[in-house]
Amino acid sequence: MATSGFKHLVVVKFKEDAKVDEILKGLENLVSQIDSVKSFEWGEDNESHEMLRQGFTHAFSMTFENKDAYVSFTGHPLHVEFSAAFTAVIDKIVVMDFTVAAVKSPVVVAP
Repeated sequence: MATSGFKHLVVVKFKEDAKVDEILKGLENLVSQIDSVKSFEWGEDNESHEMLRQGFTHAFSMTFENKDAYVSFTGHPLHVEFSAAFTAVIDKIVVMDFTVAAVKSPVVVAP
């Protein structure tokens, strides 16, 4: 099994008064400005049973070349600034950071 980068996975439940659209735009802007982020995906859960979801609503995934690139990202001034605003609107959060064990790579579709 090969390794394929380093992953930062965040699952959250936003506070009731959170302006989620603004947070999402802020995240998209953040990752577009920091080169160490290789990929960024997010989604809002609308398929799981509430019992399984446990109140969490959104998931965010960032991929980095390696752990050093992730550590560099966490110390980046733009990330530090955004994290303060992000944390202020979070009700519940789970964060996992791990080296990716690539079992089946995504299929790349030619344009």
